[in-house]
Amino acid sequence: MLKVLRNLKESCGKVIIIIILLCLQASADLNLPEYTSKIVNIGIQAGGIEEKVPKVINETDYKYLLKVAEEKELIENSYISSKEDLSIEQEKIAKKYIGDDFKDKNVYILKNTEDEQLKRAIMNPVIQYGALSNENVSDKIKESFIANLPEEQRDIFKNADIISIFLKMPEDQLKTVLTQYSDTLTKMPDSIKEQSVTNGIKEIYKSAGINTEKIQKHYLFLTGIKMLIVAFVSMASAVIIMLLSSKVAAKLGRTLREKVFKKVLNFSNKEFRELSTSSLITRTTNDVQQIQQLMAMLFRVLVYAPIIAIGGLFKVFNTNSSMVWIIGLAVFLILLVVGTLFIIAMPKFKKLQELIDKLNERAREILTGIQVIRAFNKEQREEEKFEVNNNTLMKVNIFVNRAMSMMMPLMMLIMNGVSVLVIWVGGHHIENGTMQVGDMMAFIQYMMQIVISFLVISAMSIMLPRASVSAKRIMEVLEKDPSIKDKKETKKLDESKKGLVEFKNVSFRYPDADTEILEDVNFVAEPGKVTAIIGSTGSGKSTVVNLIPRFYDVTGGELKVDGVNVKDIKQKDLRDIIGFVPQKGILFSGTIESNIKYSSKDISDEAMVEAAQIAQATEFINEKENKYNSEISQGGTNVSGGQKQRISIARALAKNPEILIFDDSFSALDFETDAKLREALSQKVKNKTVIIVAQRISTILNADQIIVLEEGKVVGKGTHKQLLKDNEVYRQIALSQLSEKELGGDR
Repeated sequence: MLKVLRNLKESCGKVIIIIILLCLQASADLNLPEYTSKIVNIGIQAGGIEEKVPKVINETDYKYLLKVAEEKELIENSYISSKEDLSIEQEKIAKKYIGDDFKDKNVYILKNTEDEQLKRAIMNPVIQYGALSNENVSDKIKESFIANLPEEQRDIFKNADIISIFLKMPEDQLKTVLTQYSDTLTKMPDSIKEQSVTNGIKEIYKSAGINTEKIQKHYLFLTGIKMLIVAFVSMASAVIIMLLSSKVAAKLGRTLREKVFKKVLNFSNKEFRELSTSSLITRTTNDVQQIQQLMAMLFRVLVYAPIIAIGGLFKVFNTNSSMVWIIGLAVFLILLVVGTLFIIAMPKFKKLQELIDKLNERAREILTGIQVIRAFNKEQREEEKFEVNNNTLMKVNIFVNRAMSMMMPLMMLIMNGVSVLVIWVGGHHIENGTMQVGDMMAFIQYMMQIVISFLVISAMSIMLPRASVSAKRIMEVLEKDPSIKDKKETKKLDESKKGLVEFKNVSFRYPDADTEILEDVNFVAEPGKVTAIIGSTGSGKSTVVNLIPRFYDVTGGELKVDGVNVKDIKQKDLRDIIGFVPQKGILFSGTIESNIKYSSKDISDEAMVEAAQIAQATEFINEKENKYNSEISQGGTNVSGGQKQRISIARALAKNPEILIFDDSFSALDFETDAKLREALSQKVKNKTVIIVAQRISTILNADQIIVLEEGKVVGKGTHKQLLKDNEVYRQIALSQLSEKELGGDR
């Protein structure tokens, strides 16, 4: 898989941008639950009051705090009267909370908002102040205080507020009341203390005439705006990431297809037999698609999911570590489910790709041989064969899909189950005062992020095996060393021996064969002469000519072209001087012109027409409405076999090569067209080396040299007359086709 990913070099810039954006998105997503927690804890429960120390206090409350606090001097040094000279920062605070007329009101402004020592010193007095705002509490203290007063003083304090009573309360009685509260505060959980402090500050602000509803609305609005911005950043990052990931994946797919295709073009017939055409098509399409689909999600899993998982755990520990075990339980259950599915489905992934290969091979075989199938009325039989492959693939696909379809319901069950568990456990924590509602909500969101991250990672662990199988199959093609390749140091063609083809003791054996196909073949094909090769079926005629352009390499002896061993010549240079017409005429989708000019776009129209004339193709071309611009369908299915062969011959002639090879290329031509074509060839290509493989004696009667093959060996060499007279093998072949009179020989 890593070898395939090396092909991402061209997309390095996009990959870096994706990683940066994934980090940005992860950071934004991890901050969203924190804003939710703030909105609930601070915006709703605390009335939008974030500070732990009141920034503005009226004179009465200030005196109260000084009286009940232990560190009076610290509080005195931390506040300044609004009537004194204020700093710019202090004036901003005063205007924000009191208004522009703050000088007219006797309030005290906080000097330093970051003083941690002051926060600790003022916490208990502020909590006590908040508690006193409760009517039940204040009434009880008031009743207790008045009850201990002389009868004549009771009416004085009867209508006084609780703070005024505290200020006039004797030290010993005040100490008793405060001791009672100190014991309660010592037992109070930190989360309850934090809520109580904000409640106390809220009451202090109300007492100072500050609009606390405005503070709350302002806080909720600003926090909501921040939350929307963070959410927008996350959304924008996600959209851009998906766009770039799709581009990177598509580019990787294009690169892999291009590389596989280029590699396949360099394969010899040996590699095609080993890998099969249908398998190569599957590897170029389906396997590349599997990699492309994985690539679209890979960065999100490799970068985003781990950041969310680790960052979420870090945030959870900061929120409430006592419920981390729930996340551990959820992750364990997810891994258990995925692991089980992985063990069940993994062996089927490799089989799936192999079955696709087999189905493609069967479909290709049926479509290629459709005429034969129809001729023998075997459609039903072939349908049954195809159905066997199709059903096998369907069953494996259904098995895999059923296994995978189980994953999502199980995951949702786990996620919903742990959500209920969090609410149940968190509810107890809230009841006990060890957690706030907003913290529990944030915990649920963090838990979902962590669980979903592991879910995505797990899902990738299911996709990865299939993609790994595909990657392995692709790399098998890319890493396959062609059996026929150029040497590091090659030789130039000898201009003095232009067009000369020499077979010296040549032997050949197919890679998977047990015996030699050709054995000790010796002959020379000279420029300006026609060399014909004939023999019975399976004698090795086509194999001989396939060795010249190095479709195969000789396994013994030496084959020279232009005086140089073909193994020492660059394949491109060798094939540039050869015009090859295969046994089966192959045309490409396009026009007649594009097929004839296939070897080079620089071929002139005059050369194209001349090649068509020699190939006897002008007659049917001129009859077409668009002539040379007439469309040719894929494989040349809209022209006859003879027309296909003539266009193939014209294609080889238009190339104007040194060597022309016709591998039984006249078989689909009638005798008259065959004769005209050979006559035109003899006149137009006098300086070329012409090698003809033929089944028909009439095609090679006038050849300068005829090579007779039998069971891979040369059993005769000479002209038609010489062989007819001296070679029994040639004589038998000739007499099986023509009469002795037609052959011009004597019995």
